[in-house]
Amino acid sequence: MKRYGQIIGVKPQDLVRYKKYHAAVWPEVLDMIKKCNIRNYSIFQKDNLLFAYFEYTGNDFTADMAKMAADPKTLEWWSIMDPMQEPVSTRAEGEWWANMEEVFHTD
Repeated sequence: MKRYGQIIGVKPQDLVRYKKYHAAVWPEVLDMIKKCNIRNYSIFQKDNLLFAYFEYTGNDFTADMAKMAADPKTLEWWSIMDPMQEPVSTRAEGEWWANMEEVFHTD
């Protein structure tokens, strides 16, 4: 299992709408998240930043993310979410949500 932390901005004018969607995530999207070996997934908000945490339990993250990106319902969800988000300027090339380095963990 590998833990992931990611950040992205959310446009202030879209924050209420973003939260409303996430209070009732579409079942098909939740199912695809599970099918792609993502567990214990949370998104936190502070001001105009979103912090995502999840645990990946599979053995081919790239393939699982490609599977998710090919899912029509997930693509529909993303087409609604993406315009509400603002990627951070320091993200790596090809990232939407910027991956973070884990610097501490304890159970």
